[in-house]
Amino acid sequence: QVHLVESGGGLVQAGGSLRLACAASRRSINDWRMGWFRQFPGKENQERDFVATISRSGSTKYTDSVKGRFTISRDNSKQVVYLQMNNLKPEDAVIYYCAAMPWAGGGTVPNEYNNWGQGTQVTVAS
Repeated sequence: QVHLVESGGGLVQAGGSLRLACAASRRSINDWRMGWFRQFPGKENQERDFVATISRSGSTKYTDSVKGRFTISRDNSKQVVYLQMNNLKPEDAVIYYCAAMPWAGGGTVPNEYNNWGQGTQVTVAS
């Protein structure tokens, strides 16, 4: 298992930016697919919404609502995955979770992942 800790959440004005970080420990994530999901109030864990994913080779996917605004990246030397969020909107204000999966897969469904962080809250003031 890999231990994931998110950071970087907080309060920002609409149109502003935040960079979330997901630090991994206990084992290397170099060969793992990593993802970011978000959970809206009233939804169960398995209903977390896909935001972005990055493969071990660096290929990325995004949900349509964040394309052009969010960027996922990874720094294997630091064992960290980032989510740069620009032009934030009030509807982006939820808890964001980092996830890791050691096997092949599309990376857009929560059940594909077997390791999760504790989440970080993003608040966007309109």
